[in-house]
Amino acid sequence: MRILGVSAFYHDSAAALVEDGAIVAAAQEERFTRKKHDAGFPENAIAYCLDAAGVGLGDVDYVAFYDKPFLKFERLLETYLAFAPRGFRSFRMAMPVWLKEKLFQKDLLRKAFAAYHADFDWKDRLLFAEHHQSHAASAFFPSPFEDAVVLTMDGVGEWATTSVAEGSGNDLRVTRELHFPHSLGLLYSAFTYYTGFRVNSGEYKVMGLAPYGEPRFAQTILDNLLDLKDDGTFRLDQSYFDYCTGLAMTNGRFDALFGGPPRGPEQRLDQRHMDLAASVQAVTEEVVLRLTRGLAAEGRSRNLCLAGGVALNCVANGKVLRDGAFDRIWVQPAAGDAGGALGAALAAYHGNQGGARTVNGAGDAMRGSYLGPAYDQADIERRLNAAGAKYQVLADDALTEAVAQALAGEKAVGWHQGRMEFGPRALGGRSILGDPRSPTMQKVLNLKVKYRESFRPFAPSILREDLADWFEIDSDSPYMLMVAPVAAARRRAMTADEEALFGIDKLNVVRSDIPAVTHVDYSARIQTVHADTNPRFHAVISRFKALTGCPVVVNTSFNVRGEPIVNTPEDAFHCFMGTEIEVLAVGNCLLRKEDQDPALKRDYKDAFELD
Repeated sequence: MRILGVSAFYHDSAAALVEDGAIVAAAQEERFTRKKHDAGFPENAIAYCLDAAGVGLGDVDYVAFYDKPFLKFERLLETYLAFAPRGFRSFRMAMPVWLKEKLFQKDLLRKAFAAYHADFDWKDRLLFAEHHQSHAASAFFPSPFEDAVVLTMDGVGEWATTSVAEGSGNDLRVTRELHFPHSLGLLYSAFTYYTGFRVNSGEYKVMGLAPYGEPRFAQTILDNLLDLKDDGTFRLDQSYFDYCTGLAMTNGRFDALFGGPPRGPEQRLDQRHMDLAASVQAVTEEVVLRLTRGLAAEGRSRNLCLAGGVALNCVANGKVLRDGAFDRIWVQPAAGDAGGALGAALAAYHGNQGGARTVNGAGDAMRGSYLGPAYDQADIERRLNAAGAKYQVLADDALTEAVAQALAGEKAVGWHQGRMEFGPRALGGRSILGDPRSPTMQKVLNLKVKYRESFRPFAPSILREDLADWFEIDSDSPYMLMVAPVAAARRRAMTADEEALFGIDKLNVVRSDIPAVTHVDYSARIQTVHADTNPRFHAVISRFKALTGCPVVVNTSFNVRGEPIVNTPEDAFHCFMGTEIEVLAVGNCLLRKEDQDPALKRDYKDAFELD
């Protein structure tokens, strides 16, 4: 049985194909259209998924959509009625879109899919899952657990903002929900907006900024914005927010409470903004810890699965792991709305159709999240030739050696190999790599390669077998969704003057043997690299270790600020030519910047909108 899952029309549209319960392919539409967080109908992602399986839409048994539009429309109406006449302007703007498009999404989907197969039986084969059901299914069914508690936290689905589900075998049931407008995701997004970043895009910047500040506003949040109970449930005081009735997240009362208007997108960050980021992060961690401790105390399972946009907060995830309330934790790598496409397909297969579930106990079913397009060597060479690239074709061992040598020489390396990752993280398929031992690598990659804010941290990718020697964690973290401290033996003690630094001045202090991936609080967002899921990436890091004694490389996504992660070899070449990446490896092709035609250089710094 084949089921195609689709998420669309809000943000991060995606498609996923499941065959007899096995995940065949999944991809976000943004990777094909080159429009970040593309919300449109994912025609390219669908075409890819069908092509990866070698089938047409007529060979698909069901199409599953990731949420229920009528329930969302019900929320829009009830919210307006609850707050009327406040919010009439935003309501008036939203209604035409809903009446023209969103309310009739079933018909919209039917017409869109008619291009693939005119005679498909839409009446009986188009299924709809609730938003949090899709999230929960994406977390539980691919997990390595026979049973688990599933916690979903995001902005809002139809009504649910936080939900608990219980999974066992192929059975998954949502048992409790917290409803809009009381939302941990929207609280975090409110501070994302207030500190000058883009909602649904910049939340991870707030998380990265937090360690530069002190959580001096945390109690203010708890005293005024949030009525937090011991079990982690909460209510938000809506008098401080505008997301129910206006076109902004916060209002004047919020401004007065926190000492001024929202920061402009390019306004200089100051200590207050860093303290605000630290504060909302601390409150988020406290809410999540209370929720998970309460769920663990119920004794329903010793395993926890996480999904929803809040589950991308890897700092909070790391705190939950170290808290030890649950024995094992698994987080869906595409935890946001893109993953809803996969969850809808899995919910349809296991829930709607009663399909059996196989759990191997050792690993998950995500295949390392390498579920996107791959390109064979002949196709890579054809595409690079068409783009005007100059390259060498190397044998596997020679390519591994050349890349490891370039990294040891502190060069930035573009790495385009195998299948593209599904989810927001580059995991060694579409990555930019660097030497973590370099004290200048973080700043160089941020300012000269990524063209983004200098404060933003980079992740270490480490051989799984060496993890415990370098970080205070000994659990798999293949999807870069756990933060843990650098091992004490690898840290460098700071001087009194360095300890006294505040804010962004902390950035240039060397804190460990791997300063390029050590955040200012000695933490790191870790990816464990496994030979069975990514043998070529594992081989490069192994050779780098042999050359340097260090089993860690810097790994950041292969893109510039505001650009989706690269998909095709041409995307990789264009990004290579538009930045100060010095070496590019695409399949077995090795490209060096000095060999390229200077006329092909691109102005990438201003090519994409700010994110």
